[in-house]
Amino acid sequence: MAPRFATELAYCLGREAEAVCREYLSSGKRAGNYWQVGDVQNNPGRSLYVRLRDSAKGPAGKWSDAATGQHGDLLDIIREALGLVDFHDVAAEARRFLSLPHPAPEKIMAPMGKVSRPAIGSPETARRLFAMSEPLPGTLAATYLRRRAITSLEGITALRYHPRCYYRPDDHSPTEIWPALVASVTDLNGRQTGTHRTWLTPDGSGKAPVETPRRAMGDLLGHAVRFGSAGDVLAAGEGIETVLSPRQVLPHMPMLAALSAAHLVAILFPPTLRRLYVIRDRDPAGDGARDSLIARAASLGIETMPLTPVEGDFNDDLRHFGADALRTALKEQLHPEDVRRFMGA
Repeated sequence: MAPRFATELAYCLGREAEAVCREYLSSGKRAGNYWQVGDVQNNPGRSLYVRLRDSAKGPAGKWSDAATGQHGDLLDIIREALGLVDFHDVAAEARRFLSLPHPAPEKIMAPMGKVSRPAIGSPETARRLFAMSEPLPGTLAATYLRRRAITSLEGITALRYHPRCYYRPDDHSPTEIWPALVASVTDLNGRQTGTHRTWLTPDGSGKAPVETPRRAMGDLLGHAVRFGSAGDVLAAGEGIETVLSPRQVLPHMPMLAALSAAHLVAILFPPTLRRLYVIRDRDPAGDGARDSLIARAASLGIETMPLTPVEGDFNDDLRHFGADALRTALKEQLHPEDVRRFMGA
């Protein structure tokens, strides 16, 4: 299993840290910002601590055992709790778990007479941020995309711009304000479930000089940033710029950006889908995501075809070789029926 793919899975599990602990470490209990249990084999006790939220001490999902000195992430918890040996089996179990609905870890009741506010990072907060953002054309976010050779933005409603988007490195750091490209994450029915932010420099020349310039919030698993409404044909990839690049020469082909390799594997398929193009990134995580997604689609009778860039990803190809070269390269990889349908050739 590729290291980056494993990291993405561990990150996704960390977003559901308490649900993971309740499932695999059921002998323990919550103690403040931690889940406390005896050991990784789920024995009763208090020596093992699992962090449930990101903090200055580290990300959610990291754990350590004061008695043994062991430490790791939630993939290790799944492996040890179930006695698994092959990491392929660990990853499969993690993906199975992440595909399930999980209740919110806590419900915070508002005092009598006060209006409750949506939790930070909730789907409602995500929808509010997107609603407060500006349409994309003519904004600094459009400038940022143009600098990445993405100039055809007609019909894109999933992307907007926020001139003063809050960024906070962690719970103990002051809040910063940066302009941001804001993307709507939606389900198969078009209902917004989350929002993705790419913080930008004040002149739009690139991403903001912060530790994590890309972040998403809300309910992401199975959902995506969508460009067009999928019917029988769909192209799916990881990053927004990666997916917008082939869209420059295939503007009428429905596409989606899943935002990470782990989320790409878990996208939900529309019931009408019969052919899926997997927009590949040339890295181990991209290979793992491609293989897993192709296998899952094939099991449902969906024809799958990879789209492979010359360089690291299709945005590299677009910037380095231009739209005409990208069109030629993609034409050779599309089904002949789709060449006629989406390229008019």
